Amino acid sequence: MSASAARRAQGRSHGAERTLTSLVGVLGLLAGAGALVVGMGWLGQFRGHRPVLDPIAIGWLRDHSLYARIGAVVLGVLLLVFGLWWFFRSLRPERRPDLKLDETIGEELTVTAGALAGAVQADTESLDGVTRARVRSVGTVAEPALRITLWLTEGTDVRRVWEDLDAYVLTRARESLGVATLPTAVRLELDTAGSARVR
Repeated sequence: MSASAARRAQGRSHGAERTLTSLVGVLGLLAGAGALVVGMGWLGQFRGHRPVLDPIAIGWLRDHSLYARIGAVVLGVLLLVFGLWWFFRSLRPERRPDLKLDETIGEELTVTAGALAGAVQADTESLDGVTRARVRSVGTVAEPALRITLWLTEGTDVRRVWEDLDAYVLTRARESLGVATLPTAVRLELDTAGSARVR
């Protein structure tokens, strides 16, 4: 079982969003540090007293205003496209991969994510003390994973439910799929006493 598969079972990954945010933060920090160094005169008093917008750069932009406008428009369009792509990427639903158990031509066997989740949910709801369950198939085709939420009746022995879930439900799911490991994140909800999270 890889660490990435285990993380996918626990929750949707936001690594890309965190990376971009960290990059923007680092760039902003470096820009602020650079402005502080120049403003304090640590690179020479002359540089510290120069305007923020270099007169040479302003002169070049004035002499080539057409190219500057075209460049600004192109840059703006690229930033808009990137922003829209990132926005819709963040909102897209989490993938629920179908599992191909046999890819032999003419004998293909595929288990859909919905069928897998439904079978595991039915097995889980048959356990004593479980009033209802919600199961989601996540991960990838190569590394399937499950995310299970259980609602328990008051006074249920949580340890027994956990053992039954592992010994009966998850073992059956692994055997049916023909996989040695099936990363699973389990959340336990007590109907009247709040919730306890187990992973």
